[in-house]
Amino acid sequence: MKTLTPEILLRAYAAGIFPMSEGRDDPELFWVDPENRGIIPLDGFHVPRRLQRRLRNNPFEIRCDTAFAQVMESCAEEAEDRESTWINQIIIDLYTTLHGMGRAHSVECWEGETLVGGLYGIALDGVFFGESMFSRATDASKVVLVHLAARLRQGGFTLLDVQFVTEHLKQFGAIEVPRNEYHLLLSEALEVNAKFPVQLTAGVESLWE
Repeated sequence: MKTLTPEILLRAYAAGIFPMSEGRDDPELFWVDPENRGIIPLDGFHVPRRLQRRLRNNPFEIRCDTAFAQVMESCAEEAEDRESTWINQIIIDLYTTLHGMGRAHSVECWEGETLVGGLYGIALDGVFFGESMFSRATDASKVVLVHLAARLRQGGFTLLDVQFVTEHLKQFGAIEVPRNEYHLLLSEALEVNAKFPVQLTAGVESLWE
């Protein structure tokens, strides 16, 4: 792969492809264009009842874009359920640059001054490309995903791309769509003028009320 710039990366996302590496220490990247793509329809985003009760108690302080690099580094670390990740240093550097350009964002769970969960992704027109998340406290990754969805709805986004469907994401309504259908949804969303809101003007309860 030739030298990848933030501008090339954004064009790739607009074309429906994204980069990955074989592991944290792998210096190479490869392009991915899945036959079936994972998305979460924002108009059908589902919040499980137990999580609704948890959210009403405000278990964490939620911040956006205050520790983007730290979120990425945490997502790249090994965990109990994974020995390695696809996030290498090239990806960290590229997405951190995109964050500085206002194109990449993080949603963070804090307990005091300790970061206990978070996610990051790219915002492009009406699409948010969710990249990765991590959790060091019960429900932290679930809480940040709900807060992301609330912000995307508020900001006018029409497509939440999660790349691959997992059991974790299924409980929020994640589905797989064929590549050709995904590209149609992507094309439509790229015509939408959306803006990622750092602050919510309404609570996350709007997702289930």
